[in-house]
Amino acid sequence: MSGFFGIIMIIALGVLAIFWRERTKPADKRSSKLTDQLDKLWDISQKSIKEKKYLRAEKALLTLLRVDERNARAYSRLGILYAKQHQYDDAIECFEIAQSLQPSASSLHNVGLIYYETGKLDKAAQAFEQALQIEENVASRHIAYAKVLESEGRTKLVIQHLERAVELEKNPQSVELLADALSRDGQDERAEKLYAVAAKMIERGNRTRVKQPQKVQI
Repeated sequence: MSGFFGIIMIIALGVLAIFWRERTKPADKRSSKLTDQLDKLWDISQKSIKEKKYLRAEKALLTLLRVDERNARAYSRLGILYAKQHQYDDAIECFEIAQSLQPSASSLHNVGLIYYETGKLDKAAQAFEQALQIEENVASRHIAYAKVLESEGRTKLVIQHLERAVELEKNPQSVELLADALSRDGQDERAEKLYAVAAKMIERGNRTRVKQPQKVQI
């Protein structure tokens, strides 16, 4: 009897395995098809934003979010789209949703930029501070925070963050920003040296561009 029941169990498990395999096949196909649709919508939104077809980009992202409502990346991209059109309240809402779904320095940085643009300096400073706590080694974050600090007249902190920006990414723009801050703080000698450094970097860059052979146009 035990052998008989063992055979029955083997047959039952075999039938169950076939049933499960057949049941999951359509689901796998649906999942693959859904992924393809989401990828297509994402590509449409990216291309439309580059071509400044903002309405088409918005429709693609909203359609994507109706299917995948927890897509933080799509909310962040939609926030950027609204910010480009100066729809700041909608942009902030999208960035905040993205931040709640997937905390990131980028979302906080974007929110900070909008608050700065709209004159909400306290909120801008808070957003940039939080972004720097998550990701400190990005020069643009220090530069953005320095702009808020400058508006508040906190020159010493401005200089500290601009020095860090130059340390992370030394280019003519970051060097000149630091030189400007030092000049405003009365550190003229140091500022002049940095202006000279920036000028040499620009000159060196121009010489490099001139020496490069022109590409053949087809």
